[in-house]
Amino acid sequence: ITTLWNYEKISAPFEKGDNTFYYRNDGLQAQSVLYVKDKQGNEKVLLDPNAFSDKGTVALSGVSVSDDGKVLAYGVSESGSDWQQWQFMDIASGKLLSDKLEWIKFSSAVWDHANEGVFYARYDAPAGGDKMADVNFNQKVYYHKLGTDQSQDKLVYERPQNKDWGFGIGVSEDGDYLLLSISQGTDSRNRFFYKSLKDPKAEVVELISELEAEYSFIGNDKSVFYFKTDLDAPNGKVIAIDLRHPAKKDWKTVIPETKDPIASVGIINDHLVVSSLHDVLGQLSIYSMGGVKRQDVTLPGKGKIAGPYGKRSKDYFYYTFNSYVQPQTTYKFDFKTGESELYQSPKIAFNPDDYVSEQVFYTSKDGTKVPMMLSYKKGLKKDGTNPTLLYAYGGFAISMTPRFSPANIAWLDMGGIYAVPSLRGGAEYGESWHQAGMFDKKQNVFDDYFAAAEYLLDQGYTNKSKLGAYGRSNGGLLMGAAVTQRPDLFAAVLPAVGVLDMLRFHKFTIGWAWTSEYGSADNAEQFPALLAYSPYHNVKSQAYPATMVMTADHDDRVVPLHSFKFAAMMQAKQQGDQPVIMRIESNAGHGAGKPTAMKIDEAADIFTFLWHNFGLTLPSKIDG
Repeated sequence: ITTLWNYEKISAPFEKGDNTFYYRNDGLQAQSVLYVKDKQGNEKVLLDPNAFSDKGTVALSGVSVSDDGKVLAYGVSESGSDWQQWQFMDIASGKLLSDKLEWIKFSSAVWDHANEGVFYARYDAPAGGDKMADVNFNQKVYYHKLGTDQSQDKLVYERPQNKDWGFGIGVSEDGDYLLLSISQGTDSRNRFFYKSLKDPKAEVVELISELEAEYSFIGNDKSVFYFKTDLDAPNGKVIAIDLRHPAKKDWKTVIPETKDPIASVGIINDHLVVSSLHDVLGQLSIYSMGGVKRQDVTLPGKGKIAGPYGKRSKDYFYYTFNSYVQPQTTYKFDFKTGESELYQSPKIAFNPDDYVSEQVFYTSKDGTKVPMMLSYKKGLKKDGTNPTLLYAYGGFAISMTPRFSPANIAWLDMGGIYAVPSLRGGAEYGESWHQAGMFDKKQNVFDDYFAAAEYLLDQGYTNKSKLGAYGRSNGGLLMGAAVTQRPDLFAAVLPAVGVLDMLRFHKFTIGWAWTSEYGSADNAEQFPALLAYSPYHNVKSQAYPATMVMTADHDDRVVPLHSFKFAAMMQAKQQGDQPVIMRIESNAGHGAGKPTAMKIDEAADIFTFLWHNFGLTLPSKIDG
């Protein structure tokens, strides 16, 4: 795994003022390093997170560069915590400024157009300083002026009567408006408010005050705001709202809904660049500002597209492409030629052509057709003996698009199959696909997963003694359901940082926010569905497959108590001979900011646990 991981990784660039910024990792660095290049092409290290701590467990959690490219704001997170501290740096000199912002969670720092300060959202300091136990309510929006103490920051907006409101902050590209996208928990729907920054006395205007749909701000032409929304369009559409005539009857549809759900939209070169999904695979299309389609961008293959990354004033943009067997590669699209060119590709220690990554479709319990990506080494035989790892998520409108991992190449080299179905609960087919896996429909997600496993068995890819199940976070919940509902189906199950007690998850840190996805045990109507599948409450005395419950000691998102309780109950009730063990990572959180060596160790432990419990002998040398 280490050999495969050891290649230079460079992100897509972003530009501010005369400077270009990008991340680079030389291969095995614990954290990626932020670089800056000036207009003469001179580059330097701007910020090296590896210098933050000896063990690489202090990570860079976000950056925000002033529009003139002169000042860097950056967030730091310790041991994978969601809590961040933001600091500031003069880019030319590399000198740290005295400003520090604390108690920030789920927020970036957004610059005003004058480059004098930032807007951000924060919580009050937790009672007693307990970052793990205190429930996070009452987020507030502040403005920080450079050169002042945080105690002097101006409170811009709060809603004490709506303690569960969270604020996504933006500033329009012209600098005229402060933009507030207001969420409730993890609900994909949001409200949208704005405030004129041209008038110091201006109040916050509630443009969209009902929680009825998603409204993602794209950009504006003065008083005309463009949004991606799923209002009456589960797959998404682009609309225009004129602030002078904000009534819903005056809204204009710019790009109507199609059968392919929209993932994101950017305004670049005075065009709308639309990223969408066709059967889980990425595609890019370019429209005029009036909604006339100009062209589809020719892509390098079938996989995941991230981007576009660009500005309205530029005649080019960047995007990245990857698949399960091809690492991230950056391309640059030129509006003058209408074509893409390779911008940056990694030098890797394997040949992607030696592997297959194909899409299949199978039928779930209720007849729903579900897509699944299968990756394996060429020449694989469907003789029912291949070690197979079935990874899935299924929730929160998160689409399981192809994700490259060097560790998975090692799994394929060992003769394994890596299978990823796109279960309901995600957004691979729009908001209707998401809603089909929420609340009392959560069992659909589990049934989709079990049907994926049965497809792999029926089609001769593997057998029950060599089938492993793995998922993280909401996917860890899925694993808890897999091991309690279908212990007969898998040889080994790995629930990682999972939500496993569905009756009490909302009582810790940010867990309350997930009630918009799962429901709440405090609601008498929702209680029965939660109890019916809650993994912790459905462990009974019987034989279970080999199970390794995984968590981390600093996970302040899905607190470790879920995993501790579930593993203890599994150990107490296990009637079979298979092991039920725990893997607890030290100085780590929910997953973000994890150093490279820790990721490699975790992957090695997962593969070894699977291989051992499949009854296989680890090869002394992998042919790869």
